[in-house]
Amino acid sequence: MNEKLIVSTSPHIQTSYGTRKLMGNVLIALIPAVVAATWIFGIRALILIAISTCSAMLFEHLWCMVTKQNTTIFDLSAAITGVLLALTLPVGVPLYVPIVGTFFAIIVAKCLFGGLGNNFMNPALAGRAFLLASYSLPMTTWAKPFYYKTGAVDVVTGATPLKLLKAGEALEVSYIDLFLGNMGGCMGEVCALALVIGFIYLLVRRIIQPHATLAYVATVALLGWLFGYQGFMTGDPVTSVLTGGVLLGGIFMLTDYTTTPTTSLGQIISGILAGALTIFIRVKGGYPEGVCYSILFVNILAPQIDKLVIPKKYGA
Repeated sequence: MNEKLIVSTSPHIQTSYGTRKLMGNVLIALIPAVVAATWIFGIRALILIAISTCSAMLFEHLWCMVTKQNTTIFDLSAAITGVLLALTLPVGVPLYVPIVGTFFAIIVAKCLFGGLGNNFMNPALAGRAFLLASYSLPMTTWAKPFYYKTGAVDVVTGATPLKLLKAGEALEVSYIDLFLGNMGGCMGEVCALALVIGFIYLLVRRIIQPHATLAYVATVALLGWLFGYQGFMTGDPVTSVLTGGVLLGGIFMLTDYTTTPTTSLGQIISGILAGALTIFIRVKGGYPEGVCYSILFVNILAPQIDKLVIPKKYGA
């Protein structure tokens, strides 16, 4: 026999669509959000994104040097962590804040657990949670959209729609304002249009599956209507989805390969759980927003969800 029998572990079918190409497509999908953040909040938004991205890649490179590994920054996963973390920040935070956040995200939440593919929670969200606990005031001080066009030297602060709703005040922005980003909030979460464009790109390129995102958005809309701030069935489903980080988290964090269940049913369950927790934190919690902590909680549950829904082997 001239042919050799090759014995190897799965996967046995491979493609040239590697990690770098996948991550590159995610970065492309984030471009509309970066452009929108720069347009709405000015050049300072772009500076924060650049600092966050560069520091994330630097910390990962330094880790590889210290541990005597080949550098992994060229797989672009660290760059995505940096961009995503920056997009979850208010534009008025001090410039050192994204550096501290990326250190926690890259070193603590990612590298200490073995690097890409071994982290049990989304590094960018872990970094944001750390920053929210460490720098609560700057992390909850929001800028009014297009403040820089007024000629103001400092960031002009304003409340987010969620904060107004939680306080029982009237919301004075339309659905169009919410969709286009004419409101206060984190840099990457305010413009729903930019996030939807990125979502469509990821679906067309088959980078992600829509199950977790759609389940999450649908759950937030339904429960946001049922459990409104003024009582049962007093909420606004559209406002619930377009405010806060629902679309940013649902599209770019909840679909993370490492921390998301592998089956379609598991992804739907994770989306429903994250959506329910988001509304619970918004209505009953101390924070007006619950996206970050709800997705982190579901990240921890992902292995258990997989155990429940992955089909048994044939004959088992």
